[in-house]
Amino acid sequence: MGPNVVLGLLAEENRLRAFAAVVLGASTPSEVAQRASLSARDAVAAINRLLQGGLLATVDGKLVAQVAVLKDTVRGYAEQHAAPAEPLDADRNRAAVLRAFIADGRLVSIPAARGKRRVILEHIVSGFEPGVKYPEREVDAVLRAWHPDYASLRRYLIDEDLMARSEGAYWRTGGPVYLR
Repeated sequence: MGPNVVLGLLAEENRLRAFAAVVLGASTPSEVAQRASLSARDAVAAINRLLQGGLLATVDGKLVAQVAVLKDTVRGYAEQHAAPAEPLDADRNRAAVLRAFIADGRLVSIPAARGKRRVILEHIVSGFEPGVKYPEREVDAVLRAWHPDYASLRRYLIDEDLMARSEGAYWRTGGPVYLR
């Protein structure tokens, strides 16, 4: 069922009140009329329309709200109308690696394969400005935002020659530089 149909069924106040009454436990037309403050005639008309539309059903002679229909409609709409995710890299192969390991702006896991780990590290190091020295505390804060094991990320960045350190300061030494 499409969202337009569901919204159309619930857009009329009497049907919305009748549906809400059933969701809240009313199981007969008279209970719906009482809880929704509707006349018996209006309650029956609303119930019949909701039954036809699939938002209500009768089970063992009692009215039951089909709340799963609402959930399925919302999920289906969200899947169909989700904005395509903007690729994290122009290169398709690199973008695929980034998509596999980064979700909601966080690193899900650190790749074991060196090539994939390098792609992830180059992406992370791009957040540091070339030529700027950062104290360890600041580097740790940035890396902690990516992954709880920030110490491993920091070590990998050094090992891969993407960052260097000396006397408690870190600076970017490699990775791609993106012009804005």
